[in-house]
Amino acid sequence: MKNFVILGGGYGGLTIAKELLDKHIPDDVQVILVDRMPFQGLKTEYYALAAGTVSDFDLRVHFPNEQRLIRKYGEVTSMDLENKIVHFQDGEPLLYDQLVIALGCTDRFHNTPGAEEYSCTIQSFNHTRQTYLRLNEIKPYGHVHIVGGGLSGVEIAAELRESRSDLNITIMDRGERVLSAFPQRLSAYVHAWFKEHQVHVLNHAAVCRIEPGAIYNHNEQIVTDAVVWTAGIQPVKMVQDLAVPKDPQGRIVLNEYYQIPDHPEVYVVGDCASLPYSPSAQAAEVQGEQIAHIVRDLWKGQTPHPHPLKLRGTLGALGKKAGFGYGFMGSTSLRGRVPRLLKSGVLWKSKRHFG
Repeated sequence: MKNFVILGGGYGGLTIAKELLDKHIPDDVQVILVDRMPFQGLKTEYYALAAGTVSDFDLRVHFPNEQRLIRKYGEVTSMDLENKIVHFQDGEPLLYDQLVIALGCTDRFHNTPGAEEYSCTIQSFNHTRQTYLRLNEIKPYGHVHIVGGGLSGVEIAAELRESRSDLNITIMDRGERVLSAFPQRLSAYVHAWFKEHQVHVLNHAAVCRIEPGAIYNHNEQIVTDAVVWTAGIQPVKMVQDLAVPKDPQGRIVLNEYYQIPDHPEVYVVGDCASLPYSPSAQAAEVQGEQIAHIVRDLWKGQTPHPHPLKLRGTLGALGKKAGFGYGFMGSTSLRGRVPRLLKSGVLWKSKRHFG
C-alpha cells in the first residue's frame, strides 16, 4: 500500500481529506490523517474561547469516521524529506509516499523581549485555553492590553468587552488605524464601535518589551494585568527548520501544483505555503480543494490544470450582534448585523463538514 499522509487536521488538511474521500481512491492508496488531537479546532473562533463566550467543546469538529481514512494521533517532531519519513515525539516513525504539510502557524514575536514569556496567545487550542483562564481570573476593573489591531486583535477585544464589561481594554496598534488591510470606512466603523463600548485604541504604538505586570510602549511603562499577543504569525518551527526555499515570511515556495519543487511528492497547504493571499482559513480551504483535484488527476495519470485561487471575502465579528465584511461582490463592504449573521452561518457549515 502507498501512504498518502496529511500532517495536520486543520482547515487545509481536513479539506484535502474530505475531498479525496468524496471521490474514488485507488485501491493501493491509503489516506492517513495525522494530528495531535482527535478533532479539528475551529481556529477562526478561538477569540471567543479566549474571551469566555463559548466553550472549547463548541469549537471541536470531529474528523470523518470513514473506513478509508486512517487517523493517527501524535506530536510530529520532524520531517525527513530525503527519506520520506515523519518522526513523532512518541511512537514509531511513519513512512510516506506522498505527504501534505498542513501544520499551520505559530506566533511571531518579532524578537520583542518578554513577549513570548509573558503574553497570552490564541494560535493553538491549548494556548487559547490558557488565555481564557488568564483573562477571566482578572479582578474587576483590571487592565488588558491587546497587541495588534488586525482581525484577531479586533475580534478578541470586542468579544472580551461583551464577556467582561468591567475590564479596561486597550488595543495597541503600530499603524494609524486598526484593520489597516481593510478599507478606511470599515476601520472607521470599528473605531466607532470601540468608542461606544469603551475599548481604547492606542495607535502608533511601539511595544519594545513586556514584563510581568507591565508592557512598554516607546519605553514608557504601562501597568497591565494581561497582554494578549496578536501581532503576527509564522509557520511552525518544523517548517522553519526545513532546508527548502522560502519567501520573506518563512513560508515554503511551491510550484504550480503546490508541491515543493525538489520534492514533488510533498504538498504544502495553508499557513505554511507561500500564496498570493494572507494566511486565512478560507485560503487554506480553497487551496486544499485544488490540491485534492491535482492529486486525483495525477493518480489517474492525467495532467492537472489548476486555476488561480479565488477567495469570497472576509468576515469579522464585533461581539455577537455586530460585524463587518469586505470583498463580497467586488469592493462592497458590509457593516452591522448582516455580516455577523453571515459569519455565524459560515461557522454552522464548518461544524457540519460543509466547508
